Amino acid sequence: MAKAEKIRLDIPVLLSGVEDVKDLCVARLISLLSGRNGISEVHVANAGGSQPPQLCIHYRPDTISLQRVRELAASSGAELGERFAHLAFHTSTQHARAARRLSDKISALQGVVEAEVSTTGSVRIEFDRSLVDEAKVRSELEMLGLPLKPASSAPAKHGEGVHSHDGRAHEGGHAHDDAPTPHQGHAHAEHGHDDHADGKDHDHDHADHAGAGHAHDHGGPFGEKSELIFALLAGLMVLIGWLLAWRDLAPELVSKGFYIAAYVFGGYYTLKEAIENIRAKRFEIDTLMLVAAAGAAALGQWAEGGLLLFLFSLGHSLEHYAMGRARKAIEALAKLAPETALVKRPDGSTEQVAVAQLAVGDVVLVKPNERLPADGFVVRGESSVNQAPVTGESVPVDKRPVDDSQAALRAFEKVAALHKVFAGTINGPGAIEVMVARASTESTMARVVKLVTEAQTQRSPTQNFTDKFERIFVPVILIGVVLLLFAGFVIDEPFSTTFYRAMAVLVAASPCALAISVPSAVLSGVARAGRSGVLVKGGGPLENLGTLTAIAFDKTGTLTEGKPRLTDVVAGPGSSESELLTVALAVERHSDHPLASAIVEGAQKRLTSGSPEPGVESVQSITGRGVSARVAGEMLHVGKAAMFSEIGGAPMPPEVARANEALIAQGRTTMVVRLGERYLGVLGVMDTPRPAAAGVMRALKELGIERLIMISGDNQRVAEAVAQSVGLTEAQGDLMPEHKVDAIKKLLEKGRVAMVGDGVNDAPAMANATVGIAMGAAGSDVALETADVALMADDLSQLPFAVALSRRTARVIRQNLWVSLGVVAVLIPATIFGLNIGTAVLFHEGSTLLVVVNALRLLAFEGVPSVGAAVPQAAPATAS
Repeated sequence: MAKAEKIRLDIPVLLSGVEDVKDLCVARLISLLSGRNGISEVHVANAGGSQPPQLCIHYRPDTISLQRVRELAASSGAELGERFAHLAFHTSTQHARAARRLSDKISALQGVVEAEVSTTGSVRIEFDRSLVDEAKVRSELEMLGLPLKPASSAPAKHGEGVHSHDGRAHEGGHAHDDAPTPHQGHAHAEHGHDDHADGKDHDHDHADHAGAGHAHDHGGPFGEKSELIFALLAGLMVLIGWLLAWRDLAPELVSKGFYIAAYVFGGYYTLKEAIENIRAKRFEIDTLMLVAAAGAAALGQWAEGGLLLFLFSLGHSLEHYAMGRARKAIEALAKLAPETALVKRPDGSTEQVAVAQLAVGDVVLVKPNERLPADGFVVRGESSVNQAPVTGESVPVDKRPVDDSQAALRAFEKVAALHKVFAGTINGPGAIEVMVARASTESTMARVVKLVTEAQTQRSPTQNFTDKFERIFVPVILIGVVLLLFAGFVIDEPFSTTFYRAMAVLVAASPCALAISVPSAVLSGVARAGRSGVLVKGGGPLENLGTLTAIAFDKTGTLTEGKPRLTDVVAGPGSSESELLTVALAVERHSDHPLASAIVEGAQKRLTSGSPEPGVESVQSITGRGVSARVAGEMLHVGKAAMFSEIGGAPMPPEVARANEALIAQGRTTMVVRLGERYLGVLGVMDTPRPAAAGVMRALKELGIERLIMISGDNQRVAEAVAQSVGLTEAQGDLMPEHKVDAIKKLLEKGRVAMVGDGVNDAPAMANATVGIAMGAAGSDVALETADVALMADDLSQLPFAVALSRRTARVIRQNLWVSLGVVAVLIPATIFGLNIGTAVLFHEGSTLLVVVNALRLLAFEGVPSVGAAVPQAAPATAS
């Protein structure tokens, strides 16, 4: 028997656009091919790598030919593409339980194979065309209260999208039928054959189709805030009723009226949720809360029932509000790229078109200080581009035209960074012409949107565990109480006694202390963090902060100040620092380059006031190299060392060359200054570390954080220099947003990790980390909203405080859970065996009061002494 050989085919080509190996169509394709004669094994290869995922097919060449394997794979993929299609859109934000319920409803529709609904309102549906057509699916969705806008032929930046694997339908999005084939003819040998199937790529995700929002399903007289306002009104009613009863200021009937009002306000949305759960044949905590509140009312404990409904509805509404803000942040990602572009036609005319209508190969004109509309490469003009929104680089990057535009278009991935540009980045002082290399749905920015959206839909193990616990706990308690009502058939006692016992057990089992134990601790912890300028978005992030084993940092704007500064002035032979700065200042005043601004600002601080400046004439920018001018009758050049070998003249002295290399090795961006034939010296510019950064790293190490890693879009040498200066354990540079996500995922394999960042390029990494932490004032809105924790004062020294507070909060939550569950575990058997309601309520209320008081202790948290001592010392130590 001949030795088995194998062939690798790109999955996104076989199943048009599919890059997620967990897609059901990948499993179907493997199943179709595995049963074929001559094919011994089919599996996914290169999953999670930088290249597209591939299908590795092992076959026996004596039974089936390579060509036949290719044909089978292509035809099977086409068959699946004809049969299955996806529908993706956005609805209103959802509570976790509501999202789960909606997903179950959609999954139950005829022909729907899979449905996913995220809390941020993202809906993705896969349906079988052999069982149902798209019109029927849309009709059924409308009946479920998800009215979809009619598909428009015009591309929409935020809308619905339908996608089939054969690429036949891209409604509400951009068609890519004229796109080039990026994977044609790329073969790789591996014990036989490695091949990339021919075909056309089509976008498989719908991250760009975000925004077909609908009315808030929890709407009311106050709009989207109705649920929150109702919860607050419930709390107010409970407070007024309790005060009236406590001080005996009004008849009991009046205070009871306020409690009833609290039931109405606090139970309105909870009742709606419970009814939906019952219709879906699900028993969840909403139902038990209502039954417990009703039982409390039946026993005359109106205040307790009102408080229970108030706390539950408040937590529900706050979670919904947070998810709404997260969704708006995801939509804001796409807005970073402009909506229109100025396309240059072959006859030289220009036309304003929508970015979604840009085709691969179009040439767009980008004026100074405009955002770039698409991923591509420069074909005409020179400029510097601020790539911080995408790559995180602190210094604008010089861009020059490619030599061969068609060759660059065929191999865009291999185009040098000197020529490549990205959608959403900001052009500098020069006008440039850019050839579009990727459709708007496939740009780096679109991938950022996709990564953030995917991370938002991922469910944590803790959340899954809580869901299972709710499903078991609620029916068990209800069944137990119902069974107790039949105790009179077993023992000889009147029904009034049986009912009293059942109600006593219901009160004992009512999870009031359990319900308040975690929210009270979280609210106290969040409030304490807020007083110190730390915004924590809920209990999950607050708890997870204390379990971290590693923290990853972006460089620009996080560990550094996000602004280039003049850090080094090295005078050459026969020159002085004063002469070097005076001449450089005189020339750089005439430049609008960010590095020129850094030199001007730094020189002014170092020079004594009143120093005379020489006259400057004929200032010219040499894009990508530096600037030239005439000073006191002599030619002056300021720029990169490479420029001086190109323009000729006196060679660079060894002393200046060594100083330049030394500064570069330390991560500086350098500029050599030559006046006439005399080299005045070297200037070093760098985005300097925050004064508190080194102290923060020491404090985090004292708290037990084992790994402190920098993951940055800046070059590796700069990343290592900054990491060494602030005390990080390691540094990884030259990372694009998707590579940062890969780095985070690798760290997660060894433990829980936080990501601290401030820019759009950090958002996917923050969303995939255990905890995403955003710097406040300097951070982008997107990073701020998608993060779990925000340092609002843009103060990195608050990070150790937040970690220490998180650990204390987690400890308080564990204590509260033990108390609340322990009391319930004791009271249930005690009431069954005769403990009266009064005593049960006493212990029940006592446990509730205990967990609240324990939680309130967090408001007085002052931080760990060693941490508090480390951080304040950081600034003077670094500044010196």
